[in-house]
Amino acid sequence: MSLFKAASTVSILTLFSRVTGLVRDLLMATFFGASALTDAFNVAFRIPNLFRRLFAEGAFSQAFVPVLAATRAQQGDEATQRLIDRVATVLFWVLLVFSALGVLAAPLLVWLLASGLERQPAAFEAATLMTRWMFPYIGCMSLVALSAGILNTWRRYMVPAFTPVLLNVAMIGAAVLLAPWFGRHGIEPIYAMAAGVMLGGVLQLGIQVPALRHTGLLPRIGWRPAVLREAWRDSGVRRILSLMGPALLGVGVAQISLMINTQIASHLQAGSVTWLFYADRLMEFPTALLGVALGVVLTPQLSAAKASGEADQYSAMLDWGLRMVVVFALPCAIGLMFFAMPLVATLFHYGALQSHDVRQIAVALTGYGAGLLGLVAIKVLAPGYYASQDMRTPVRVAVVVLVLTQLLNIVLVPWLGHAGLALSIGLGALVNALWLLVGLMRRRAYRPQPGWLRFGFQVLAGLIVLALWLLWARQSQDWLALQHTPMQRVLLLGGMLVVAALGYFGVLLAARLNIRALLGR
Repeated sequence: MSLFKAASTVSILTLFSRVTGLVRDLLMATFFGASALTDAFNVAFRIPNLFRRLFAEGAFSQAFVPVLAATRAQQGDEATQRLIDRVATVLFWVLLVFSALGVLAAPLLVWLLASGLERQPAAFEAATLMTRWMFPYIGCMSLVALSAGILNTWRRYMVPAFTPVLLNVAMIGAAVLLAPWFGRHGIEPIYAMAAGVMLGGVLQLGIQVPALRHTGLLPRIGWRPAVLREAWRDSGVRRILSLMGPALLGVGVAQISLMINTQIASHLQAGSVTWLFYADRLMEFPTALLGVALGVVLTPQLSAAKASGEADQYSAMLDWGLRMVVVFALPCAIGLMFFAMPLVATLFHYGALQSHDVRQIAVALTGYGAGLLGLVAIKVLAPGYYASQDMRTPVRVAVVVLVLTQLLNIVLVPWLGHAGLALSIGLGALVNALWLLVGLMRRRAYRPQPGWLRFGFQVLAGLIVLALWLLWARQSQDWLALQHTPMQRVLLLGGMLVVAALGYFGVLLAARLNIRALLGR
């Protein structure tokens, strides 16, 4: 399977996941609006998600996939299966202990992430209870990350890419069916969403079992202490743990930044955490469709190329990934910056969510859009380091970017409020991506292929036309007033986005950018 076909498979399934995610968020906005209790849920949901990104999809995946790919390339399938079994054994028992500790420490975790909720004791208590309900979700998702690393290394991309849909389906079911039932029985309806999260975690883990069994890669978890000790001493496990140290620090820096921003938002106007949450969800749409898809596909392939000494192929894959980022991420960034209000109004302006909330989400989304190119490019550039099992360089970059982001917060938050938090993240991501790019070029791991200057001007021409069209489209309608004619608003948005896409790619073709050749590379 070519890189583009593999990335397309992941991207299409990720699109399905993001669409169901938007339906989930739309239902939550409609049923619950933006309040102290929705802030409490978003804080509680963010805690297991923070640890998921820190351990499962963060440090563990970054360390596990390169070692797994190198073991398969250099030692064969038998040694690889042995590594999988021992890693799964260690991971399972660590997660069991960690989940129990997280449930006990829920009040402390909520306070560390959003101490501002203490101003409203009911919200703080709700956040603590929902954290206890949802914390074991990290255990499910860490084992899902193990499965995804295995399947992606064997180029079985469909199940890992489809898996997030199950969380969205579970939460949609909780919002539509369980929340009203809770309300009728005197239970706060928002608690239904916490139950939906845990159900989604179990479903996501359950779907991995037949996929792994079908490929003959289902891990065998050891239950006896002697097996656990043997797994702990395994050289491959030790190598993964040694790589997880700096990777954990690197991912931890990003999560610390998120924690600080959530903490700051909890002290701002009520609803700020929720406004940032919805803006973040829309920002993650293009980040996941492009950045995550490219990262998922490139990481094992770059690792295999590096392990086999194929330096030219390694550099060419990075070049292809970066060109894909420029062609697809930049127009998305223009859309988020210039068309935020129509997007937010059309997707979320229903039920309990008010016009004021829409405006606040839109300004935050504009801030994220300013740094979207960096947020997506990091997903391509960071695997260039992980493939060489170099975790330290991205960590050093991340530490500096963390300091820069918080310095920007000092300047921007008093001026822009919660939107300043989003803008600081975006600007920090641009610095992070540029630093990683320069580092790869200096060590000559990445050598840009010819034609970048012409390519840049071709894309720029398309972006200018796109920006002008979206500016006009935004001003042509009162998108908030269209709340009472939702279908008209949806059709208007869809039509304008179709025209925008046709205009952008039409200019690229007129400028003689060979898109088919780019995708074929």
